[in-house]
Amino acid sequence: MHAGAPMKPRQPRGTVTAQDVAARAGVSRAVVSRAFSDSGSISPDAKTRVLAAAAELGYQVNFLAQGLNRQRSQLIGVVVARIGDPFRSALLEALLNAISRRGYQALVTEISDANGLETTLRRFMQYRVSGVVVTSGQPPEAIVKECVQHQIPVVGINRPPACATVDTVCSDNAQGAALAAVQLRNAGCQRFGWLNYQHSTWAGQQRGAAFLTALGARGVSVETHVTTLHAPQEGYEGGLAAALDARALPDGIFCANAQLACGFLDGMRRLGKSAPRDFHLIGFDNTPQTAWEAYQLTTLDQDVTTLAARALTTLAERARHPDGPARIERVPVTLIHRRTSPRQS
Repeated sequence: MHAGAPMKPRQPRGTVTAQDVAARAGVSRAVVSRAFSDSGSISPDAKTRVLAAAAELGYQVNFLAQGLNRQRSQLIGVVVARIGDPFRSALLEALLNAISRRGYQALVTEISDANGLETTLRRFMQYRVSGVVVTSGQPPEAIVKECVQHQIPVVGINRPPACATVDTVCSDNAQGAALAAVQLRNAGCQRFGWLNYQHSTWAGQQRGAAFLTALGARGVSVETHVTTLHAPQEGYEGGLAAALDARALPDGIFCANAQLACGFLDGMRRLGKSAPRDFHLIGFDNTPQTAWEAYQLTTLDQDVTTLAARALTTLAERARHPDGPARIERVPVTLIHRRTSPRQS
């Protein structure tokens, strides 16, 4: 620029386009696109000039518009419910971290019913998301087929396999139930209890069925030596109520999740009973509360970091092979020994 020449006024941040950057850098619009998408060939010098021009103009990449142009955005849709639940919150945090590490942005929606899930999936399609992770609710098959038609892969975490093109990533519930059964048997328990909410999730139902199978395989008469304890509602309050309503106390109890287990433990304390003096108790989830001194709950640990990473890997594989058969990938769990059922020597 010659001395004394008027400086070109800087455009407002929100109005700068990729074409403006191309003109300032002296390159084509396609080169600008390659510089920001890391796709295609571009010389180091050209990329440096594009990035410098973008910084000078205050250009921000519009990923949504970019996605619409390519029929794909840099968004991953995430469906959640009851986000206040400690395990679901931990899983969501792991998903957000995994999505960010892969250079995407999460579009998170909390739902409360099946209609909310259907509405959410349609909205995700409008945004041309690159994939959908469903942690709550059962996707209607018709909507999933629409996603497939739009080349949007869908994966469920701890959800029942239902659609031919929806993959499932879940904790190994059968392995966890077997670990619980072995621990309680080794602790000398003779009469067993299974505690769950009557309208439990698919994962909870899987754990209960596997627990009964594991006990039976170890010589326990399920008909005479196992009691089902029903929680009238989900979470801590459900476990508390189940304890206060229990007519007989088994000496080895496995709970569908950690919140139920903590509530049950407190309910038993109100009745003057404690673990492991009067009974052994094992939960599922290993949420932070389970390690508190007030609980010290023996529990199965779900590896949320691995669940999230496997879910995104599965999305990528489904995008490459959209017509392949649905898969179920199980992530191993670990038994964390604490006070309510100590490790046996």
